[in-house]
Amino acid sequence: MTSLTDAAPARRAAELRERIAHHDWRYYVLDDPEVSDAEYDQLFRELQRLEAEHPELVVPESPTQRVSGALTGGFTAVRHRLPMLSLNNAFSEDEIRSFDRRVRERLDADAAVDYMAEPKLDGLAISLLYRDGRLVRAATRGDGETGEDVTGNVRTVRAIPLALSGSQWPDEFEVRGEVFMRRRDFERLNQRLQDAGERGFMNPRNAAAGSLRQLDPAVTASRPLSFFAYGPGAVGDYPLPETQSAVLDWFGSLGIPVCPERARVSGVDAALAYYRELAQRRAALPYDIDGVVFKVDAREAQQRIGFVARAPRWAIAYKFPAEERTTRLVAVDFQVGRTGALTPVARLEPVLVGGVMVSNATLHNMDEVARKDVRIGDRVVVRRAGDVIPEVVGRAGGERDPQTQAIELPAACPECGSRVEQEDGKAVARCTGGLVCPAQRREALRHFVSRKALDIEGFGERLIEQLVASGTVANPAELFALDAGQLEVFERIGPKSAQNLERALQQARETTLARFVYALGIREVGEVTARALAAHFGALEPLMQASVEELESIRDVGPVVARHVASFFAEPHNCEVIAALRAAGVHWSESEPADTGVRPLEGHTYVLTGSLEEMTREQASERLQALGAKVTGNVSRQTTAVIAGASPGSKRARAEALGVPVLDEAALRELIG
Repeated sequence: MTSLTDAAPARRAAELRERIAHHDWRYYVLDDPEVSDAEYDQLFRELQRLEAEHPELVVPESPTQRVSGALTGGFTAVRHRLPMLSLNNAFSEDEIRSFDRRVRERLDADAAVDYMAEPKLDGLAISLLYRDGRLVRAATRGDGETGEDVTGNVRTVRAIPLALSGSQWPDEFEVRGEVFMRRRDFERLNQRLQDAGERGFMNPRNAAAGSLRQLDPAVTASRPLSFFAYGPGAVGDYPLPETQSAVLDWFGSLGIPVCPERARVSGVDAALAYYRELAQRRAALPYDIDGVVFKVDAREAQQRIGFVARAPRWAIAYKFPAEERTTRLVAVDFQVGRTGALTPVARLEPVLVGGVMVSNATLHNMDEVARKDVRIGDRVVVRRAGDVIPEVVGRAGGERDPQTQAIELPAACPECGSRVEQEDGKAVARCTGGLVCPAQRREALRHFVSRKALDIEGFGERLIEQLVASGTVANPAELFALDAGQLEVFERIGPKSAQNLERALQQARETTLARFVYALGIREVGEVTARALAAHFGALEPLMQASVEELESIRDVGPVVARHVASFFAEPHNCEVIAALRAAGVHWSESEPADTGVRPLEGHTYVLTGSLEEMTREQASERLQALGAKVTGNVSRQTTAVIAGASPGSKRARAEALGVPVLDEAALRELIG
């Protein structure tokens, strides 16, 4: 970065303004920044310091002057030099072909007409007045003849240049365009408002309009607004380029942002192809659009075709099917996901949204229900953007019917009747019947048979899906009632495979308490916590009867996990499945409750390598961890010892190189008692 000792203050200030304007263009218009936020902030702060030291260098178009601190008492009226006209709308290909036919008839043309095609942005129309290359006024469309002066607010929109680039422009001219908000910026703004306890906006268009009409420009400055120009207003006698597409290219050369999705198309078939292609990409665009605008490209031809009432004959908007509609919320059901999460789903009076008849829409969770302030009986706005699941955006305007009913979280799971649990401060509510809930069945079984749980070999994802889909298995206990004959009927299970599966079930009946607790799938109870619970209680019954307070006192068990464990065992359905598992022969060795003091191997770290004769490495690891040791896979100078069985591999050699003790299986047996 050039220092002030290397350049005169005036020259440096001009350089900084130019560089900051360039980076604003890259970030807000092209969405392709060249520098990090920190580098940008460094340039901005240097300009602020320079202007503070040399007040005579401050100019209205400086990026430091975008926000004026004064509140306005309202917006003054501005009469447009040329009316800001509306566009006629089309909703079918036939209407676009009729428009093209009328254009060719008025031009007396047999050949295809060239059109300028661009997305129809869902934002707020604005007219910008530049004088001597500097922004001097901005006005809303209003009724087309008269708008509101929003200059102070528009100056805060970094995508709009305060001073034009280049040197060729009229002394005074107007630029017409759309202020809008990109989807990612809209989501960030709503999250920020929500975090501050404020109500968010219903959609990006409302956010853009609401932000631009703030009485305090500082509020507008905090809102991430964007802008694309779509045409000229009054330009006096200045000779504009001959085509609409060339005018937009000229705007771009002046630093005025224009939509990168614009295209020049020849003839109605090409115009319709552009519409269809953009409709397919609509959901992937970074901003909302509600159609495509077609304009006769030749400006001389525009003048010949002329205007009708408040719209040009040479332009038309081909609208997409509506993505937002209003309907009535008639009921709310709760769906249970595979992890037990309850999702409120709105049942609606059917309405056509985005070309699809919608009668159900997600409400996400109860926090969103409260934030959106919707009730059964309300008229609500429903949105379906692209191919996403329809959602209720919020309550429609107008007075609320006094007969509406609040949406309440059910106390019992609608699938299995188990108790519903919602943690304080958490948005998601969950069913506690993990072992019996039909909605959670596949996930519960998949976890139960996994390697670190009961490790039932052969029961993979595909077989679990078949067992659930056929109704053969409803909970983990029913797995142990299966025999080879029942298993053989499933896809890709032959007689030998079925026998191997039956044998795997028999072997899995013998396990450890820690594995069994982990296999139950209690929320947030992983291997380490399961081992801590097993070591503390020594047996299952005292664990099932433990209070939240007792559970919280255990190492590796925090208050949230303690509540999950207590809730799981308080659910009678879960206890019934556990009883059925024990009746099916699932068993383990129980012991006296562990001493609550320091465990004998606390603070020691071990590495297991090679094959052990009397136990698996996983069993050895469990025994060591139950005694407080840490078991890792890497040998370092901090390792207490490496325990080596047969064919130990490189870990033993690394231990010897580092001077780390190496123990054999006999030493391991002595270590774990």
